[in-house]
Amino acid sequence: MCVVRTENPQRSSPSAAISNCVVHLICEYTGRGPTKAHTTISDCLVTVLLQDTMTKGERSLVRDGESDLVLSTRKAYQRTMRADLVAGIEQILQRKVVAFMSDNHIDPDLAIEAFVLAPTDRNGAAPQAVR
Repeated sequence: MCVVRTENPQRSSPSAAISNCVVHLICEYTGRGPTKAHTTISDCLVTVLLQDTMTKGERSLVRDGESDLVLSTRKAYQRTMRADLVAGIEQILQRKVVAFMSDNHIDPDLAIEAFVLAPTDRNGAAPQAVR
């Protein structure tokens, strides 16, 4: 069972809301979420660094020399989760995501999700914001 922190969305920072969203989605798709997540938001980029992402089965495969299989399976999960991850970021930030990139690392057990945001106008408004 996946456990995700539940916070009041009005009181949660966008970074915390994004971390929670990404952890929740990974958990829903893989059966286990990462134990740590850190989100950084800049004008045009959101990055989510995840730690301790592998399932018990994936760790067992790595021990047996199947790291490439684990990485290719993770890539498949990321492709499958793409639409939900992008939708979550767009909903939280009210900004359009124009690109999504994702990768995993075995040792140490890290993953990164990167979202490139559409540019804002000179007044800081997001003309392509999700409505």
